Amino acid sequence: MILHDLTVDIPRTAITALVGPSGAGKTSMLRLLDRLDDPSRGEVLLDGQPITTYEVGALRRRVGFVFQRPAMFTGTVADNLRIAVELGGAHGSEGEPVPMDRILTAVELSPDYLGRDATRLSGGEQQRVSIARALMTRPQVLLLDEPTSALDPEVADRLLATIARVQQKYGISVVMVTHRLGEARTISTWTIMLEGGRLVEAGPTEQLFTAAATPRARAYLATAD
Repeated sequence: MILHDLTVDIPRTAITALVGPSGAGKTSMLRLLDRLDDPSRGEVLLDGQPITTYEVGALRRRVGFVFQRPAMFTGTVADNLRIAVELGGAHGSEGEPVPMDRILTAVELSPDYLGRDATRLSGGEQQRVSIARALMTRPQVLLLDEPTSALDPEVADRLLATIARVQQKYGISVVMVTHRLGEARTISTWTIMLEGGRLVEAGPTEQLFTAAATPRARAYLATAD
């Protein structure tokens, strides 16, 4: 999806939901935030600085990305967490990665998961490991592309609660694509709605869901469960 004339701010240390119908440009926008794609014109800023001025490795240490379907490397959970540091190094004032057992505890997996075969975990467990792996470099921003789409409702609800706790614990900015409006309303404090590659409306989540300014946003968000 091509994005058109998109200018929007993403608040710090909050959970922002990207919503909109299929093909709206949600994942396209998310990919721009981590330089998985670059815009043909315009720029993306992080801390007021164009992200193209960061060395790619340095950017990826600051901005973690969790894909829709978790991809585990062959080996143990510890191997999967270690590779994030080996490839990206650590970011942050302490200059060291977060201890693995502490990261697993943050995503509500016990430290004994470190020795388990990552490829044999359940879908929900793998998604938690994916989040833990993204947190290993102490990012400022965590990008999530429909992290619950392949999970059943009960597992999805537990993962959402984990994401909220991780955001509060580490004080990071979370940007999450979701097609589930009820999920967006529950977890986020800020919502951005896209359609056809354009911004429809952005603002505090509860305000958008109860009193959106644009007719299109009101109509679409009214379909939330």
